Amino acid sequence: MRTLIQVVVLTSLALLTVTSSLACDDVGHKTTAYVARQQMSPVARESIIRILRSAPEDSALSAYYMQNGAEPEALRKLQYFLLVSTWSDIVRERSFENRYKKYHKGNWHYDDTFWKQVGGKAEVMPGSDEGGVAVERLIEFDKVMRNASASDKDKSIAIAWVAHLVGDIHQPLHTSARVTDLEPKGDQGGNLFLLTAQGTPREQQVNLHWFWDSIIGRNIPLKGETCERDYITSIARRITKKYPVSSMNPVLKLGKYQEWRDESFALNPTEVYSPDLIRFQTPSDKYRRKAFAISERQLALAGYRLGATLNQIFTTPSVGPAR
Repeated sequence: MRTLIQVVVLTSLALLTVTSSLACDDVGHKTTAYVARQQMSPVARESIIRILRSAPEDSALSAYYMQNGAEPEALRKLQYFLLVSTWSDIVRERSFENRYKKYHKGNWHYDDTFWKQVGGKAEVMPGSDEGGVAVERLIEFDKVMRNASASDKDKSIAIAWVAHLVGDIHQPLHTSARVTDLEPKGDQGGNLFLLTAQGTPREQQVNLHWFWDSIIGRNIPLKGETCERDYITSIARRITKKYPVSSMNPVLKLGKYQEWRDESFALNPTEVYSPDLIRFQTPSDKYRRKAFAISERQLALAGYRLGATLNQIFTTPSVGPAR
C-alpha cells in the first residue's frame, strides 16, 4: 500500500496537465473520511459498513472490504471507510468498461459558479450547463439515505457518493469557473490557470486546481515506513487538534448543502485568486502557507459535517429529506 501511494504521488508530480483530475486527491478525501468517522456513533459506523457491503456487485464497493484481510476487524473497517470516500474517483478507470459507464459521473464532482473578478470581488455571470451538479446530487443522495423504503444497494451508492462529494465542495475550486479574456467560458476550476512558465511542455505543466487539491499531501508528505492508514490518522489528528469540533459545531448547518458550497465559493475571489497569485509563476511561500491553512480548516469542516450528517441518519434512521 505504501508503495502504491508513492507511485501515485510521483506520477501526479510528473504527469500533471491542464486536464488534471477534477477531484480532491486521496489524502484530502481520506482525511475527511477519518475525521467524519470519529464523529460517528458505534451504531452509525456499523450500519454504514453493513450497508456498504450490500453494494451492487458491479460497483465493486463491497469487494474492497476484503482487502487487508489479515488486519484486525476494527482496522479493516476503518481502512474500508477511508477507501470508500475515493470510490467515485476509482470508477474513472476506463479499463473496467462496464463499471466506468455505469458509475463514473464527471460533472457530479463539482458545482461551479461562473464569475468575473472585479476589484477583489466576484461578479457572478450567467450559468452554464457545464457547471456541475454536486449540490443537486448531495440533496438527492441525502433523501435516499434517509428513506426507510430505499434498498441497501441504493443506500450504499448514496453513502459512497456523499462521502466523496462533501469533500469535493469544500475545495474552493470545485465551486468556481472564473471567466477572463483568456478563459471566456471559465477556467474549469483553475485547471486552465497554469503555474508553470509559458511554453512549458504539456506533460510538465502544473495548474492551480492541482495546487489546491494536493496542498495537504505536499506539505505533510508520507515518510519512512509509515503505512497509509497511520499517515492519514496523523494528518487528521493534527487538523482536528487545530480545529476542534467544539469550534465548528455552530457552523455545521447540517443539510444545508447549498450554503456549504456557497461558503467554499466565497474563498475564491479573496483567497484563491488573491493579488499575489500570478499566472505562469509558482505561487509564493506566503500563498502556499495561506492555501495550506485554508485547506486544513476546510478538511476539518467537511469531516465534521459529513460525520454529523451520517451520524444523524444512521444512528436513528428517519424518513424524508434533510431540512
